Amino acid sequence: MKRLPLLFLLSLFAFSLRLTLPGTDLDPRLQGAYRHNGPNGWIYVHLEGKPADIGFQHGYLLAPEIEDAQKVVSLELCYDSKKDWQFFRDTARTILWPRVESEYRDELNGIVEGLKAKGASLDIWDVVATNAWLELPYYLDFLKQQKGAGESPTPKAERCSAFVATGSYTRDGRVVMGHNAWTRYLDGERWNIIFDIRPAKGNQIIMDGFPGLIHSADDFGINSAGIMITETTITQFAGWDSGGIPEFARARKAMQYSDSIDDFARIMGTGNNGGYANNWLVADRKTSEIADLELGLKNVNLSRSRDGYFVGSNFPVSDKLAREETSFDSKDPSLSANARRARWEQLMKENKGKIDVASAKRFLADHFDTFSKKKEPNERTLCGHIDLSPRGSGSWQPPYGPAGAAQNKVSSSAMAERMSLAASAGHACGIHFKANEHLRAHPEFAWQKEHLRDMNSQAWTTFSAGQFR
Repeated sequence: MKRLPLLFLLSLFAFSLRLTLPGTDLDPRLQGAYRHNGPNGWIYVHLEGKPADIGFQHGYLLAPEIEDAQKVVSLELCYDSKKDWQFFRDTARTILWPRVESEYRDELNGIVEGLKAKGASLDIWDVVATNAWLELPYYLDFLKQQKGAGESPTPKAERCSAFVATGSYTRDGRVVMGHNAWTRYLDGERWNIIFDIRPAKGNQIIMDGFPGLIHSADDFGINSAGIMITETTITQFAGWDSGGIPEFARARKAMQYSDSIDDFARIMGTGNNGGYANNWLVADRKTSEIADLELGLKNVNLSRSRDGYFVGSNFPVSDKLAREETSFDSKDPSLSANARRARWEQLMKENKGKIDVASAKRFLADHFDTFSKKKEPNERTLCGHIDLSPRGSGSWQPPYGPAGAAQNKVSSSAMAERMSLAASAGHACGIHFKANEHLRAHPEFAWQKEHLRDMNSQAWTTFSAGQFR
């Protein structure tokens, strides 16, 4: 019998391998993309190519997680607003979609195509509404103001503790940045994606993220031009411009196309719709310059430094912005945002000249309450722990508990040069959250029961672009 050529046999073997190994599907749009489960509670996803291909890869590789995440987002938005999901789909179609530029329309449509290829039923309006999940409460408040009925503001989970330092404040004189995401555990448990995105245009990105979202959403990321980005929300902010560009589209564009701090400020400010108003902390690892972009709707303030620090804990920086665009009391030391701001100032002063990645991790696990002068995990500590049941002590308004710091990230100039960040899922302090135990004690949160999971504190893990290939 005639022997088959060795090259043919090797080709046949490679073909069979593609059919059986995860991430080796034959659809050409999946070329170069892959997924790696773990370690320590994270899912690492590499996406690359044109916008439609990046979207298809995203939807295909994360289809189960996207379907699950959309259910949680829908549950939260509908519970808080007392509106049905169709309202948010209609808002996505009529208010948001017309102002999303073609590149990100292609990516969002690609996500839908990837979902369909895996048998999921979500359509483009489900995906757009989910991407805008964090800014939609600002639109709801705008509608209430238009009615002039004096209704209560829509609940918003103002979230996150963050810092960026450089110069004489850090051990090597270069940038160190840290951030933890405060949110309901219901969605925070699912904020466990590390996205490594290599687009056909713009800069490569490594960022944390949420399934189905084209932006980080809690916003911690690094791009290949050396720009490092994070933020914290401006508490009790009110403002909306329906003619503006959705925040999720601007945030993704700024992460992808910023080559400088000036680029970032320009992209975020252009077409600002006021949704998900944040105090952005930005750094350029090439120059070791850091910046604080306080992005209100009426007030926009940019501060910069090559020797100093900026911190965020949801407080408005500018007194003028606080007066004109928020209802926040900057003088009340018992409020979470003010107490955490005071703690950040203490830590920056105490650690001047010593701040590095290890100390950043320690800061994000900190439990000192500047109001009570005690170490006790609660809503006033940098590692936030919030129970907003009627028996709880949280300063946020119901229905935001059980909630708190659901995950953490840090990076430095040296790490950013390697497109690298360290991340810890769950509370960085080591405290675990057990869903059934909490629900037994607090049956008022039974509406979350179907989707609420245990959230264990996981070890810090370092991720880099191109990892697990």
